[in-house]
Amino acid sequence: MTPDAVLATLGTYRETVLALQKMLVETIALGPENGGDGERAKADKIKAFMASFGASEITEYPSPDPRVSCGHRPNLLTKIEGEDTSRAFWIIAHMDVVPVGDAALWHTKPFELVVEEDGDTLRGRGVEDNHQGLVSALLLAKALHETGCKPPINLGLLFVADEETGNKHGLGFMTQSHPDLFGPDDLYLVPDSGLPDSSQIEIAEKSILWIKITVNGKQCHASMPDQGINSLMAAAAFIVKSNALHQQFDAKDPLFGKLGSTFTPSKIEANVENVNTISGRDVFYLDCRILPPYPLDDVITAIKAIGTEIEKQHGVTIDYDLVQRVQAPPATSMDSAIVTRLMKAIEEECGTIAQPEGIGGGTVAAYLRRLGLPVAVWSTIYHNPHQPNERASITNTLRDAKIMARVLFG
Repeated sequence: MTPDAVLATLGTYRETVLALQKMLVETIALGPENGGDGERAKADKIKAFMASFGASEITEYPSPDPRVSCGHRPNLLTKIEGEDTSRAFWIIAHMDVVPVGDAALWHTKPFELVVEEDGDTLRGRGVEDNHQGLVSALLLAKALHETGCKPPINLGLLFVADEETGNKHGLGFMTQSHPDLFGPDDLYLVPDSGLPDSSQIEIAEKSILWIKITVNGKQCHASMPDQGINSLMAAAAFIVKSNALHQQFDAKDPLFGKLGSTFTPSKIEANVENVNTISGRDVFYLDCRILPPYPLDDVITAIKAIGTEIEKQHGVTIDYDLVQRVQAPPATSMDSAIVTRLMKAIEEECGTIAQPEGIGGGTVAAYLRRLGLPVAVWSTIYHNPHQPNERASITNTLRDAKIMARVLFG
């Protein structure tokens, strides 16, 4: 069986891409950690679109979350039956997005879709991360329904919540509460990372450690610094010393390129409001991306050892809170069916020889790999997630849908 009719139909969906991206961008889906009310409104609109082309059997898997108004975080699943119903090709995308960031850096309103002058580039929060992959998956399902073409195996679409803030209510919830959904012989694709030339297939990820570090001193008037303990000075010293972690955990892995483990100071919380007060409490965060062989316990111990030095030198006390801790699972084999089929499909559709690689960013693929399931993370993107003026391409969205079709038909 060939997917020619499906491929031809996918090529006609430019206006569908525009309509879907407009709807998705305007329907804000921020997690409560980011000041939002979750994904409920966006899930309802995705369900309505799927129903419009005949995908009537849509199952919801709500993860209870009292912080949002509906009381849960929605996860949507639909399947299109194939000739062999014992296997499925899964496409897993996420519905939530990240906040705008500094609105002054945006050239347009972040939650309004803009088509740039080239007629192909779309701009708006979420257009790439992860609307593009989600839209490509929806286009494939729509084309199968409209052509009446039955694929050789089932097509499963899973749209999850909470990817941007830890996955507790998304694929983490699904794999923990409903592991029976995921078969050992199924194919798994997560379209949530990639390069503009389609050449990167992610098969491994670094471990992730986000740690909140609170430095406690003694607040006082800035004209009498001897009466206080300057927590800002101590926090600054800690940040500078944290660079030594790169030498302590200095292993390299060709799968991840030249960049090994990274330890990056990122967010700093506001301290005092006025200039003439010395801060007695400062909070900052380290974002650590660590090569898989290193146990995270060892990294935490090393961070706290730096803190012990700072406490002695500056007379402060330091508290630690783990915001996120994800020990990387084993990599997907380069010889797995999903990787080899995807490599072939990419070469057939766009002539690119794709390479399996590791990345520093975390994706939902880790949850499947922990179940021993081989999963590939791939898409054709500008690679500008979380940035102001986030962009995506209509051409890439349609091409990725065609590559997904080629993987499905094998």
